[in-house]
Amino acid sequence: RVGTLHTMHGEITTPAFMPVATVGSVKAITHKMLEELEADIILANTYHLYLRPGIDTIEKFHGLHNFMNWHKPLLTDSGGYQIFSMSQLHKIQDNGVLFQSHIDGSTHFFTPEKNIEVQQILGADIIMTIDECMPYPASYSDTKNSLEITLAWARQCKTAHNSSQQLLFGIAQGSVYKDLRARCIKELTEMNFDGYAIGGLSVGEPVEILLDIAAFCAELFPKNKPVYLMGSGTPTDIVHAVGAGIDMFDCVLPTRNARNGCLFTSTGRIIIKNQKYKYDEKPIDETCNCYTCKNFSRAYLRHLFLSKEYNSAILNSIHNLYFYLDLMKTIRNYIREGSFSHFAHSVVKSYEQEDTEET
Repeated sequence: RVGTLHTMHGEITTPAFMPVATVGSVKAITHKMLEELEADIILANTYHLYLRPGIDTIEKFHGLHNFMNWHKPLLTDSGGYQIFSMSQLHKIQDNGVLFQSHIDGSTHFFTPEKNIEVQQILGADIIMTIDECMPYPASYSDTKNSLEITLAWARQCKTAHNSSQQLLFGIAQGSVYKDLRARCIKELTEMNFDGYAIGGLSVGEPVEILLDIAAFCAELFPKNKPVYLMGSGTPTDIVHAVGAGIDMFDCVLPTRNARNGCLFTSTGRIIIKNQKYKYDEKPIDETCNCYTCKNFSRAYLRHLFLSKEYNSAILNSIHNLYFYLDLMKTIRNYIREGSFSHFAHSVVKSYEQEDTEET
């Protein structure tokens, strides 16, 4: 489906992809580049910004928009995933989570109320409830116990949220267990959030399970609210998820892969360091209109990558983000025309045969 999400800093046309600006910056990309790439919204992370530069610094600038000088929509993740995956030490207590900074080892404590307070100071247009993200695999009993915490925290976040200028999304957990997912979504829906997210995927489970659980969850959410699949984002993941009714996506893949020399094209991925591109005069993708493809050859981009030039990360990131944002634009057009399923099939087929790294 195609929709429009209204925020205080502008409209977001969905299905939408959100470039990841974890600490307030998309790696190797300036804000001007993001505007030229026509990114409607970007994502930053509460855990990272809370630790550095610190919430006092951002409060002095009256919020993250001013601090970053970014005047389009922003989403902040609550940082729950980072607390449980990056923190050197974390301990769940009755009213929150105690965690240790991965930067300097300092100890911090987040209650749901404190997390919402921090996100309100950050001032993003869309904020998320704090949740516990289970690893894969996780036992049923451990997942059930974790779900009780996630739901309790969601209720506390909803009560603490008092800003009419910020949309609050609830996050559905439950690992691979559909009955737990269904229960979580039912209770979140009763809390009446502004939107809903599917969390706890892309944590090591097979892609078939990811897509099955995502589609199962999408079917249960209210149809009048946006649905966000967190952290999942290969082109094939996206077209499958859009087909299931999911509206929003974020993933570090386009920028991380760009820095590692893996480039997305309309015919699959290419590994730019491979020998076969040494004399290749073609652009990354002959159908692409990004700055990189209009100006540089595969051979030159290979040379930059092998030379470890900063421009390699910049030019590759421009291309990969353009590819993702253009993919979303194309998806929206095909949905409007009523021929999305044919396009989705072509994307999946393109990524069946992929460039492999030469050894």
